[in-house]
Amino acid sequence: MKARIKWIEDVAFACESGSGHAVIADGAPEAGGRNLGPRPMEMVLMGAGACSAFDVVEILRKGRQSILDCIVDIKAERADTHPKVFTSIHFHFILSGTQLDPAKVERAIQLSADTYCSATAMLAKTAKVTHDFEIRPAASSQIR
Repeated sequence: MKARIKWIEDVAFACESGSGHAVIADGAPEAGGRNLGPRPMEMVLMGAGACSAFDVVEILRKGRQSILDCIVDIKAERADTHPKVFTSIHFHFILSGTQLDPAKVERAIQLSADTYCSATAMLAKTAKVTHDFEIRPAASSQIR
């Protein structure tokens, strides 16, 4: 796996993945940024959420669960001093589907957290990682 990061200006950087996708990372205005993109640590958190959501959706599909939507709301705390690592991360999964089995949903989330999600495994070295979930009727799932 590779990535290339190129300084644009001030504290803004173009970040290109080995697969050819790019995103701009920038700092907050109080740190000299212009708010052109997410902060680098926000991208770490988003990556962990996407990694875990990927696992959960795939595990449920393989378990013949009729999943229609998966949203992960994440709240994290960071250390006050440098390096300002994540100290706690909470994943709240909001799933919808047709007759989703809560036990299978819980198992999928646990398998992601304990076995499959590389990003969460790395972050768990410094952060207490927790998770919970809710199952909503298919028509009421929304991103908030």
